[in-house]
Amino acid sequence: MEKNEKLNTQTPYETESTKSLQELNLLDDFLFDVATEDLEACQIMIELSMGITLKSIRWKEGQKVVHNLPGKRGIRMDFCVEDGDGNFFDLEMQKQNQGNIPKRTRFYQALTDAPFLKSGEVGFDNLKPAYLVVICGFDLFGFGNYRYTFGNYCEEIPGLYLGDGCKKIILNTGGNNDKEVDKTLTDFLHYVENSDEATLPAGCDERLRHLHKKIVNIKSSEEMEVTYMKMQERDRLIREEGENRGREAGKAEGKAEGKAEGKAEELVRIVCKLMKKNRTPEEIADLLDEKEDKISAICQAAKLCGPECDCGEIRAILAKEQN
Repeated sequence: MEKNEKLNTQTPYETESTKSLQELNLLDDFLFDVATEDLEACQIMIELSMGITLKSIRWKEGQKVVHNLPGKRGIRMDFCVEDGDGNFFDLEMQKQNQGNIPKRTRFYQALTDAPFLKSGEVGFDNLKPAYLVVICGFDLFGFGNYRYTFGNYCEEIPGLYLGDGCKKIILNTGGNNDKEVDKTLTDFLHYVENSDEATLPAGCDERLRHLHKKIVNIKSSEEMEVTYMKMQERDRLIREEGENRGREAGKAEGKAEGKAEGKAEELVRIVCKLMKKNRTPEEIADLLDEKEDKISAICQAAKLCGPECDCGEIRAILAKEQN
């Protein structure tokens, strides 16, 4: 099969902020984050993603954020749980293709494994099977599959697997190999992309219908409506402030460059505020939906400027580094 190189490349600023709460889908950060505060909803998503049935799951305590050595980056997972046998599940939602998923899963696996073993522990028997699932709103590999499952195997001997107990599963909501996968999976992925009653086919899996009821409750909640509206207002104010600063700073260069200038300055300002709250670069990148190398560069420049974090000086350092 010829590989399709044309991948989804939505810009980071195409967020859910222009949608109403009722229009959100599970691909959107706000709805996914709220839904996965419910442990039962998490179990349903894992089961439908992997085609399995779990007796029960529990939160993996202390694993939402995994820290690394001082000065080294850690990770923040969307949600992570373990079942009664200690099997570990990490499920992530990725709406936009930022081209970092394969190495991201490698890094996540390394850091999530570390807490399973205590300092000085002999052997590796306490490393339980781990499953990293990433649901994508695009086809990362371009073959049209709904599911891509990866494990470590021997290149020289077909069928010989390493047996390290780790699998990485990349899902694609827009697959087209319907005849090759279970309908339960395709129904679920279509629902992730369009989370409304119309997407639910007649006779769909009861777990999916139960998940839909939870989503309906979220969308009809006045409390959630207020929380979402506050988030929208915050995002609007950030955009407007950035645009205003951009217009002031970029009159000579034109409106388009002015907006870009304002956004860049406002991004530096927000990063500095979050750094003062002891947020790590990876946490800031996750919160702002920005590329981590971009945020890391800003953080490094801010450290060079000292505790004052002068935005103009930081941007001058970044501009010098780019040149």
